This record gives sequence, C-alpha cells and structure tokens, in this order.
Amino acid sequence: MRKHFDMGSMIIIIVTFVLFTMALFTKGFTHALLLEAGVFLVSVKLILMAYNNSVHVKSFQKEIKEIKELLKKKL
Repeated sequence: MRKHFDMGSMIIIIVTFVLFTMALFTKGFTHALLLEAGVFLVSVKLILMAYNNSVHVKSFQKEIKEIKELLKKKL
C-alpha cells in the first residue's frame, strides 16, 4: 500500500487527522463537529480515489507492456 501513496498524500492524511482530532477536543460533540467530520471524510475520499487511480494505472501499464511484447513477437 505504501508504494501507491506518495509523501504528499501521507502528509495530508496525518495533518487532516491531527486537525480533526484537535477540532474534536476543542469543539466537543457539537453541531460544528459535523462540519469537521465532513471535511475529514472529503479528504479521505480524495486520498482513496488517488490510491484507486494508482492501482488502476499500474494494472493498465502491465497490460500495455504485455500487448507491446505480443506485438514485438508478431513482427
């Protein structure tokens, strides 16, 4: 999993989690917490989409490499 997350994504994950935790302790369980949870979930969703994209790119690269090898064998 680490090979799909770059350093920037890891920093964003950590900073977002720290800020969410700080907001939880400073604001408590109030209505504002829902806003903070929404921001946290959006950040997590974006990071998961980037991870999913990385996994798909790796599989596409593997398939393209296989196709290139088959084409070289035919020529």
